[in-house]
Amino acid sequence: MSGRLAVIGLGPGDPALLTPQAAASLAAATEVFGYGRYLARIPPRAGQRRHPSDNREEDARARAALALAETGAAVAIVSGGDAGVFGMAAAVFEAIEFGPPAWHALEVEVIPGISALLAVAARLGAPLGHDFCAISLSDNLKPWTTVTRRLIAAAGAGFVIALYNPASRARPWQLGAALALLRACLPGTTPVVFATAVTRPDERIALATLATADAALADMRTLVLIGSEATRRIERPAGTPWLYTPRHAP
Repeated sequence: MSGRLAVIGLGPGDPALLTPQAAASLAAATEVFGYGRYLARIPPRAGQRRHPSDNREEDARARAALALAETGAAVAIVSGGDAGVFGMAAAVFEAIEFGPPAWHALEVEVIPGISALLAVAARLGAPLGHDFCAISLSDNLKPWTTVTRRLIAAAGAGFVIALYNPASRARPWQLGAALALLRACLPGTTPVVFATAVTRPDERIALATLATADAALADMRTLVLIGSEATRRIERPAGTPWLYTPRHAP
């Protein structure tokens, strides 16, 4: 079977942060699937067809891409950031597991990208210098009780916490509930970062503390970073303060 599917992480948005491997894989594809906003990041290419779909159609998108790859086409499916971090890679492999046996014979390659949490951390200094975790606040694919259990465990274990999918029009309340939960577990002085559209022209970064953090600052383009008790803040004469978590933190 000659079909190929590349699952590509596009990085956080700045074209300079698209890896050379991802760029080469995109150039080799004749068919590209993805959420419409992510496809819009890719420059048009002669002879390449695009298949946009809605953000909540991951399973159908994966199956359509695999079915086309099965015909022998060179197919790519894209995600923002890294495709393996709350992205399309898991959806593709789930579709393969429960799909036709022929899909097991396809050549599938996952091309890594720079995830939002890494891009945000680089802007701020070194907040991920010690142990950290990433939690999606979306309860579309898991119950909210699971989210709350993981938040409490992560805060109690001293992790810096990166919150993906913090808010949307359909899910306006989860971030406020998560912040309230964390206020019961962590000091009010714990640093909180709202990083929206990082590396893109409309980038916006706001620093707060857990006591003052306002959930209204976040949307689906925002990554919210919650420091640990060990995370330190360094003031600067101008510009955003630096944050770092010492490598020897308890």
